Amino acid sequence: MKVYKFGGASIKDAQAVQNLKSIIDSESGLCIIVSAMGKTTNHLEKVVELYLNEGDWRTALSGVVEFHRSVLGELNANAQECLDTIAKIEHYAMTFLEQDEDSETDFIYDQIVSLGEILSTKIIESFLNSKASTVKWLDARKLIHTNNSYKNARVNWEVTREQITEAFTDDNGVYLSQGFVGGGDHNRMTTLGREGSDYSAAIFAHCLDAESVTIWKDVAGMLNADPSHFSNTTLLPNISYREAVELSYYGASVIHPKTIKPLENKQIPLQVKSFLNPDASGTLINQNTAEDRNIPSYIFSNDQILLSISSRDFSFIVEEHISELFDAFARHGLKIQTMQNSAISFSVSLANEKEKIDLLIRELESSYKVLYNDGLELLTIRHYNEPIVSELIKDREILLEQKTRQTMRVLMRAQTAE
Repeated sequence: MKVYKFGGASIKDAQAVQNLKSIIDSESGLCIIVSAMGKTTNHLEKVVELYLNEGDWRTALSGVVEFHRSVLGELNANAQECLDTIAKIEHYAMTFLEQDEDSETDFIYDQIVSLGEILSTKIIESFLNSKASTVKWLDARKLIHTNNSYKNARVNWEVTREQITEAFTDDNGVYLSQGFVGGGDHNRMTTLGREGSDYSAAIFAHCLDAESVTIWKDVAGMLNADPSHFSNTTLLPNISYREAVELSYYGASVIHPKTIKPLENKQIPLQVKSFLNPDASGTLINQNTAEDRNIPSYIFSNDQILLSISSRDFSFIVEEHISELFDAFARHGLKIQTMQNSAISFSVSLANEKEKIDLLIRELESSYKVLYNDGLELLTIRHYNEPIVSELIKDREILLEQKTRQTMRVLMRAQTAE
């Protein structure tokens, strides 16, 4: 069994869905994991935002539903059953939001935003089966069992493995299921974290002892930099699991950070390929470390903030204080990017998640003095060399710098447009 994962860009419209069919046409023994279509996740997030702020969420929801109806119509599928399913999904969302009584925000998010993957897979199932393909639709909410940590649910691997292996009864069959979503206790929908469809593919692959996983993207594979920042990017043809974990941890957006571990644990190779050029080799991720250091990689993280925390009475910042500070960051769900401590201060950089940071600062100010700088960007370079670093940070205001043998991170004032 092989696993193919198609992201939102690869199924963004009717033509893209037809392209998916051309990629899978000759395959058997295949598990297809699909994201929501195009920008559907963003649009459903907007529905939730409007609902929470008493805006016109009904019109926004209707727009999402009409988009999916139009895609189905363009595909000329034998579609009445699928149209009925779309209507049921719309009715569920409307009823849920109209009857909700002050549920937690993350719970509401998961019950609404996860519907994007249900819609996309139902449309793709309808289209493929109308073209004489034999595809079995599987409900990931009944296969990937999680706890009820909404928006970032944790997988119960034992139950999930049992449910997935029971569902896949034909080694040569073609199965279609959803990325991003799972099922928690009491039949509640959960999600695995933003962009979590890659992780879903890895979960299915791990439980099925898959031959390989292929993630189909709108890029040639994993590049050594974001083309929006660098004009001369280079394809990484082969990197190790470890290097892929490092790059995703530091912010490379091609692969979800949780994806690698389930694959590495069973030595399942991962390919990142272009759905626009399926015959190209793309990037292979496996246990081979020989090529990891051949090409430097560059990751820019925008909208960063630097917090400087110091004692109010000029006393030392000791291990007890640092432990207390780490605990506070963890409780507020904030990931520290870089850190630096001196005798009386502790400085950290992190993504500027304003609401969470405001709550953190309010909590810390009862015991500490807290200062901050915002409007920053973080540059991470894997396998750096000094001439390249000098060129990239020339004439920039540096607030914090860290180096290890393989990685350099520089926190800088963001450049303003002239």
